[in-house]
Amino acid sequence: MTGPAAAETDHLKSKMRTFNTIKIFLMVGILCVLVLHLYKDFIEHSAINLDMDVQDDKSHVQPAKNKSVVFSWTRCQKNISAANISGFSSLPDNIKDFLLYRHCRHFPMLLDLPDKCGGAEKSAEVFLLLVIKSAPGNYERREVLRKTWARERVHNGVWIRRIFISGTSGVGFEKKRLNRLNAGLKLEQHEYNDILQWDFEESFFNLTLKQTLFLEWMDRNCPDARFHLNGDDDVFAHTDNMVEYLQGLKDNDGSKQLFTGHLITGKGPIRLAGSKYFVPIQVQESETYPSYCGGGGYLLSGYTARVIYNMSESIDIHPIDDVYMGMCLAKAGLGPSSHMGFRTAGLHIPSKKMDQYDPCHYKDILLVHRLMPVQVYFMWHKIHDPNLKCRMKKISNIKQKFL
Repeated sequence: MTGPAAAETDHLKSKMRTFNTIKIFLMVGILCVLVLHLYKDFIEHSAINLDMDVQDDKSHVQPAKNKSVVFSWTRCQKNISAANISGFSSLPDNIKDFLLYRHCRHFPMLLDLPDKCGGAEKSAEVFLLLVIKSAPGNYERREVLRKTWARERVHNGVWIRRIFISGTSGVGFEKKRLNRLNAGLKLEQHEYNDILQWDFEESFFNLTLKQTLFLEWMDRNCPDARFHLNGDDDVFAHTDNMVEYLQGLKDNDGSKQLFTGHLITGKGPIRLAGSKYFVPIQVQESETYPSYCGGGGYLLSGYTARVIYNMSESIDIHPIDDVYMGMCLAKAGLGPSSHMGFRTAGLHIPSKKMDQYDPCHYKDILLVHRLMPVQVYFMWHKIHDPNLKCRMKKISNIKQKFL
């Protein structure tokens, strides 16, 4: 090809080369910006500490970071003599495991938060410590809670802090297969700094162990937090209402007895082997439980938490964690109280024609068990909608009825 046509072709090829060169430079530039952004995020997350939490009140002084001693323990060995208990061989495997390891009180710590409360000496600056039981695989629940009722913040001038407590998933080969779940907690810890994890198997019968391990951690790192909410990761907790209720208590800044929630009395061990709550006589001979609050969620003072920790050191572990809290209280000569704002058996709606998830039902309660993550997210944002109008009578008056 010659003449003008050839010249035109060469010109087009030259333009295409120039265009492709520009495209390459643009792609490289975008990639560099992305890499720098990711690096910036990594550096920022690495620097996350107590002094960088989101505040509602900029004037409030945050707990300062403080170095604490990190404790670790060797793995506890099973008590083979438990196999000599009468009827042991006929028990379900989970009961056998419970009896073999019932004596174990200390486990290696995988994830720690020694400075969560600003150090033991400054822990009184934490008004409400949210202690949330969560299995390693429950990432979606934790993520929603971090964005809703468990968000660390200052409300009414006082600090709300958050801790998730967890074990590990699986045993033996299964544990190795599920290591990704446990590794995922480390990534969450790097980003949020809000997880305590011990190297014991996550199971229903180990919830009491999880509680006692937390109390031990509390005694070491956060002994003076004023109040605790102890709850599951599938509850809806109105933590703003909780703070206002606790601030309205007469002559109790956390230094006196308080243990309140959905009160359960007159119950005893379930002897039906197929039940989730099966407790055979090999575990407990007595036919009665002390009064206790439903384990989905309850409030207690820092004083009461320390009393329970001290009592727990001399009381055998019981597989039902909320019952065990009642046992510790009873040994100390204390007892739980009832609060109508806690609905651990679910929210009772008087009519089937009424919407169970109308936010007006949730605006004035303290806690409801159990909700899905999407329901928690929806409900938290709806009850804080300034345009929400509720014509029905309030379920409770937090500041007056329950003081």
